[in-house]
Amino acid sequence: MQITIDPDAGFCFGVDQAIKKADQLLAEGNKIYCLGDIVHNASELARLKDKGMEVIEHEQMLSLHNAAVLIRAHGEPPSTYLLAKRNNIKLIDATCPIVQKLQQRIGKQYKEGLDNNKQIVIFGKQGHAEVAGLTGQTEGKAIIISNEADLAKIDFAKPVALYSQTTMDQEAFGTISKEIELRMAQSISGGNPDLQVFNSICGQVSRRAPLLENFAGNHDVVIFVAGRMSSNGKYLFSKCLIANKSSYLVSGADELQQEWFIDADKIGISGATSTPLTQLQEISDRINSFNQG
Repeated sequence: MQITIDPDAGFCFGVDQAIKKADQLLAEGNKIYCLGDIVHNASELARLKDKGMEVIEHEQMLSLHNAAVLIRAHGEPPSTYLLAKRNNIKLIDATCPIVQKLQQRIGKQYKEGLDNNKQIVIFGKQGHAEVAGLTGQTEGKAIIISNEADLAKIDFAKPVALYSQTTMDQEAFGTISKEIELRMAQSISGGNPDLQVFNSICGQVSRRAPLLENFAGNHDVVIFVAGRMSSNGKYLFSKCLIANKSSYLVSGADELQQEWFIDADKIGISGATSTPLTQLQEISDRINSFNQG
């Protein structure tokens, strides 16, 4: 049995940066809080908790004073920064640079579009931390759409600036943008729609999809490792299944089933951009133990 770990797997830049900042501060003996889960990966969260990092939610931050709080890669709305200033909280900002630029872009366009009723529309998942941060740049007025049914929220007679959460499906974003354009054209009787489309999906995520499909297609069985809450993990695993129906989604080595590997010669292991390479190695070691047994 040949086991191969996907060479393109591992943390994305934004997550890697946030984890390194947390590790550095904890190694220096600092007490830090993290606003929300730093990464959607249970084993990594447990590791950092063991080192002393405490995860808090926004409600807990309201009563926190004179402390250090890490902002994860997903980013935060302006209200979080105002609260930190009011409560004398030092923020360690680990917002992904890509997300940060997107926040600035949306905030700038929102202010510029106030005079002509421009609608800021974000293709993303309602309630997702990154989406909350993006919506905050518009004073909560951005329209969030996740599917075609949500398009009813848009006034197609008014200007639209369309963005995407950075970890959404590239193909789905293309489909939804075309549908918005079509409905806007119909709304103004065939005129030119006042629609701006900004492809804000992270290049690291979109590039991984075709590479992952190729990787999955070259193995008999694929094990994909991701946290249950990882949007990026769900998206990338769907690409695995397209290329290889013998693909299995697990969040840890204890979920592996020995029967998956019967008569399999080539095993591929990959993971979400929130899955550390150390966890992929643990999966490989567990599969090897099945083989030896």
